[in-house]
Amino acid sequence: MNLRPSAFLTDNQVKKGLNLVMADGMTSEAMVVFTSGTFLTAMAVNMGATNFQLGLFAALPTFTTVFQLFSIWMVRRFNNRRAITALFNFLARLPILAIGIIPLVFTRGTSIQVLLLMLFFQHVFGDIAGASWNSWIKDLVPGTQLGSFFSRRSRIAQVLNVTLSLATAFGIDYVKLHYPQQEIITYHMLFLIGGMLGMASVTFLLRTPEPQSLPMDDKLLTLFGKPLKNKNFKNLLIFNSFWAFALNLATPFFSVFMLKTIGLPLSYIIGLGILGQISGILSLKIWGNYSDWFSNKTLISICAPLYIACILAFAFVGMPASKLIAVIILAAIHIISGAATAGINLALSNIGFKLAPKQEAIVYISTKNMFVAFFSTIAPMLGGLMADYFATHPFSWNMQFNAAGDVSNITLINLQGWNYFFIIGGLLALTSLRYLGKIKEEGEVEREKVVNHMHVSFRKTLRSNLGREVTNGIYNPRATVKRKVIKMVRHRKQQREVLKNIA
Repeated sequence: MNLRPSAFLTDNQVKKGLNLVMADGMTSEAMVVFTSGTFLTAMAVNMGATNFQLGLFAALPTFTTVFQLFSIWMVRRFNNRRAITALFNFLARLPILAIGIIPLVFTRGTSIQVLLLMLFFQHVFGDIAGASWNSWIKDLVPGTQLGSFFSRRSRIAQVLNVTLSLATAFGIDYVKLHYPQQEIITYHMLFLIGGMLGMASVTFLLRTPEPQSLPMDDKLLTLFGKPLKNKNFKNLLIFNSFWAFALNLATPFFSVFMLKTIGLPLSYIIGLGILGQISGILSLKIWGNYSDWFSNKTLISICAPLYIACILAFAFVGMPASKLIAVIILAAIHIISGAATAGINLALSNIGFKLAPKQEAIVYISTKNMFVAFFSTIAPMLGGLMADYFATHPFSWNMQFNAAGDVSNITLINLQGWNYFFIIGGLLALTSLRYLGKIKEEGEVEREKVVNHMHVSFRKTLRSNLGREVTNGIYNPRATVKRKVIKMVRHRKQQREVLKNIA
């Protein structure tokens, strides 16, 4: 197999390459579902992991980001990103396979220490491969298709993630109920299957063409300093780091807040998470198109305020006396935040690709990843240190209403414990938007114009669906249209507006 980069790629080669990248994304996503997140935590708990060890499992993906520097050195030295990506992805899959095979070879099975060591090397090799992959894919995907391609890839990956997560969760629950002694073996089998899927993704990468890149002649430290000297990219680094810090100060405690403060069952929290994922899946196609048509910066300026509003809303969720009302509010928050998160993540990834110079993309994107990883790590650690203080310093603001001697107290604000983090995190995220305005992106369109475009598109779609139905060449009676308007648009003022526009 010839792994050398190609000086020129035909349209058919690019199309084939994008299909292979899509296949790699699906197999990799399946591997991640089986070997990380909730299932890894459940496996570690079953093996008797301490809270500190559980924290180490959660921190591994960010602690190993620094190894992307080694990837920069290798790309600079060998200038063959496909070979580097495939090799280190192969090495990253070996520890996963080993975790799955150990119980079949050793009767005593594995230990928490061995599991941590294996996953450490998996993340190290994976970060080296990931940095090289980012540079390679930036050159392979046409610039005009970045938004639509990655939104489609993310959308399919999330659908696969939700489907596999639910199916696997039901399967593990069945094993725990009927064959509890086989639970730990089940987790090892997930690692074995995940490792095999990971190896399949390596074969897809080996078949994906690589455009030839310009060699990087500067020294490693000189290269690493270039993103910090590029004023526009430095503004992106400041915004993205500030944004990551603000979000990770609040978002890691959402589940804890819903469990302990509101008292929701775990099944409700999982259901709300899936609701948010579905919202993100449905909105990704829209965000991908807007990313290509307008700009990623404009997309962030639309989605970020929505997400900030959701963070701030969490601080007031526990105030309603009825748990049903709280659940309804949480459902609305998850729907809006799911759609907003999908747009923000897509835009931040694409704008990093777009602003990075072609010949030094790996350096710029790796620098961005390391900065974001650092601030994403220290934010929840700082939040954990502050949690005890806020737990003993509640803040309430009440309004007293006196009518005919009957005094009623109405609570306007009631902050305690995690609520402080949501307020502080939301305000910090709002402050970070100041740095977004300093970023310059080619093809940038004013936010107001995009919002107007979205509004006009909605009205046109509604008008075509309601007012342009034809039966035997004659328009349907207005009464039929009116019934459909009332059915789709509940608010009376909006009904009158839509009917007026149709007329």
